[in-house]
Amino acid sequence: MDPVPIPETPRTRERFTVPVLAFGGILMAVMQTVVVPLLPDLPRLTGASPAAVSWMVTATLLAGAVLTPVLGRAGDMYGKRRVLLGALALMTAGSVLCALTSDIRLLIAARALQGAAAAVVPLSISILRDELPPARTGSAVALMSSTVGIGAALGLPLAALLVQYANWHVMFWATAGLGVLGLAAAWWAVRESPVRSPGRFDALGTAGLAGWLVCLLLGVSQGGQWGWGSAPVLALFAGAAVLLALWAAQQLRSAQPLVDLRLAAGRRVGLPHVAALFTGFAFYANSLVTAQLVQAPVATGYGLGLSIVATGLCMLPSGVIMLLFSPVSARISTARGPRVTLAIGGVVLALGYAVRIVDSTDLWVILVGAAVVSTGTTLAYSALPTLILRAVPAGATASANGVNVLMRTIGQAVSSAAVAAVLVHHTTRVGGAEVPTLHGYQLAFAMAGTVALVATAFALAVPDDRRAGPPGTRTAAPVATAKGA
Repeated sequence: MDPVPIPETPRTRERFTVPVLAFGGILMAVMQTVVVPLLPDLPRLTGASPAAVSWMVTATLLAGAVLTPVLGRAGDMYGKRRVLLGALALMTAGSVLCALTSDIRLLIAARALQGAAAAVVPLSISILRDELPPARTGSAVALMSSTVGIGAALGLPLAALLVQYANWHVMFWATAGLGVLGLAAAWWAVRESPVRSPGRFDALGTAGLAGWLVCLLLGVSQGGQWGWGSAPVLALFAGAAVLLALWAAQQLRSAQPLVDLRLAAGRRVGLPHVAALFTGFAFYANSLVTAQLVQAPVATGYGLGLSIVATGLCMLPSGVIMLLFSPVSARISTARGPRVTLAIGGVVLALGYAVRIVDSTDLWVILVGAAVVSTGTTLAYSALPTLILRAVPAGATASANGVNVLMRTIGQAVSSAAVAAVLVHHTTRVGGAEVPTLHGYQLAFAMAGTVALVATAFALAVPDDRRAGPPGTRTAAPVATAKGA
């Protein structure tokens, strides 16, 4: 007689929900950073101009910014697991297309597809709220938030090693394989949440959001190349202002808006969104400046002349720190509330930049300063979604966290432009080339540290919610319904 097979219990899969979703978040960040080591060589490899090659970064930024709140809202309406799998599939398809072509037009289109992965983190956080008991939600959300930094720290050295020792297409085949693995694991381990917010999808609001975001981010990302006072950049900013006003008016009139602006305007939601904007700015300056500084020629008097591989390895400790400190963030939020965790994160970020200002010539001090900044980032990024989860109804968590991630993205884009502007205006000639001065880097650190303190001020202005209980227990409004209810 054949033995009776033991059926797989749902609990078996549930044990893997958190690590699988965290793996998806790490993949998202890896996809965003792997192209960085390729940028200097892509004009030669593709036959395209440097300006065209830069769109391999810009396209991902624009697509991610637009799709994050849109896919978040779609997840709330049609099922978070379904939309999560779709985002991972688009990300993987983008890697496959990059691996198959050297045509810059197709490469840019493929990188835009990969931008859909930006929605993975807010969708995953919403799934965790729906599926986990409240006692586990805080630590899981903190881990999920830290995956952004972990993936970024892993992506750069991984890409640098593959680019240096293999054909550049191999890098994209590797990310495609990781994407298939992440997609299969999510399909197996993640259950579909019954929590829905039914209604009609706001197509007009989606078009309006895309319009003003593209104008704003395109102007910010290209302002340094085109000139901040040039007609195209000024036209983009003017268009962004007009479209934003029209979009906001449409959202306020809509019975089922893409973004609930009335909810977002409240202190419990609006202030965390503003804090996310400034935190994103402060965090991103560390990655931008550290990579340039350690690669600067030794002749500058401060540069270390490191290769791109060595530079990537310098970023690894930051990823490890973000992984280790995510449970610490959860414990602080449980004991003192996420607003306190966010404020502490802003202060630690500023302290990290203070270390960088004091000494940015010795490698060990650079690593210590970057590690302190990463610690502050972990505390802040882990607290932000917890604040959102406690402030919005269950049926709006994916879209609300999508907006919060969007604010971080805008902050990062502005940070990139601001750091570039500071460094461009503080240069010296070394070996026949213009390179930033140490004073320029110090000014960039001071600017980022100041912005981190501004984020702290907004964090402290958020109403104290310790009485709301752990994330996942708040039921702000009964707008969410189970499918079929």
